[in-house]
Amino acid sequence: MRWQPDAALDTLRLRAQVLARVRGFFADRGVLEVDTPLMCQATGTDPHLEALALELAPGDWRFLQTSPEFAMKRLLAAGSGPIYQLCKAFRRDESGQRHNPEFTMLEWYRPGFDDHQLMDEVAALIAVCLPAGDADIPRVCYRDLFRQSLGLDPFAASDDQLLTCARSHTDVAGMVLSRDDMLNLLMALVIEPQLQAPVFVVDFPASQAALAQIGRDAQGSPVARRFELFVAGMELANGYLELTDSAEQARRFTADNSLREAAGLPVRAADARLLAALEHGLPACAGVALGFDRLVMLAAGATHIREVLSFVADNA
Repeated sequence: MRWQPDAALDTLRLRAQVLARVRGFFADRGVLEVDTPLMCQATGTDPHLEALALELAPGDWRFLQTSPEFAMKRLLAAGSGPIYQLCKAFRRDESGQRHNPEFTMLEWYRPGFDDHQLMDEVAALIAVCLPAGDADIPRVCYRDLFRQSLGLDPFAASDDQLLTCARSHTDVAGMVLSRDDMLNLLMALVIEPQLQAPVFVVDFPASQAALAQIGRDAQGSPVARRFELFVAGMELANGYLELTDSAEQARRFTADNSLREAAGLPVRAADARLLAALEHGLPACAGVALGFDRLVMLAAGATHIREVLSFVADNA
């Protein structure tokens, strides 16, 4: 029976140092650390994320959070001001080199910030936490990455052109793929591995906005006001200029559930408490979620998430 920890003790000491740096960073900036429940009565509707459910009593179900986002936005609507949280999050069917079903997430929200100001702060945090960190992280448009790496415009290419491109890079025979599925596949397989130096990717297609506001890029195309930070070919953070419109949020929940139903996934009830908080008034803000375990991987020079966790899922 294996009982020993997966991570070396020196790596766990480094993990504790990075935790301390994160907390010191936010303390210096006057951002309040908060703690919200891991068990929730509602969960997200995103068709790409599956929550783990548990039964507290017969018929009384709860979901383990995939992110603390909904609860933190309720705090923001109540007047908390800038907040952050270091917490456990849980996602079903996520195991691998960079994934564990239980993982640590760093999430924070900045009232009064837009997405570009928040990128500045993310870069400042990275410079504090990584030995060779540099706060001057470039920003590149999603469209430009596809043009440079694949020779096509992800906004103008036809579905047939995207499918032909996807087929040239992986076997998609028998797969039913939406336009965004094809874009995500090409991003993950072709573009992300090339993003070795730290870079923010911005101006995603509006269809990939999730909980972000919609704007327009320099060409006039509708784009999501969101960003992703990549380091060493790995997604490290995902941030939004947050959606504050309760009616639009409800519409997106409904659209997500339509996609879930079409894919044969269980429909998830919209989080009525979040919608009520948005109706009350969420302050204009930007928010970001950062994979803390991945941050430690970068600090330690680790290549597998098991190297930075005390015990991974199959050894817990």
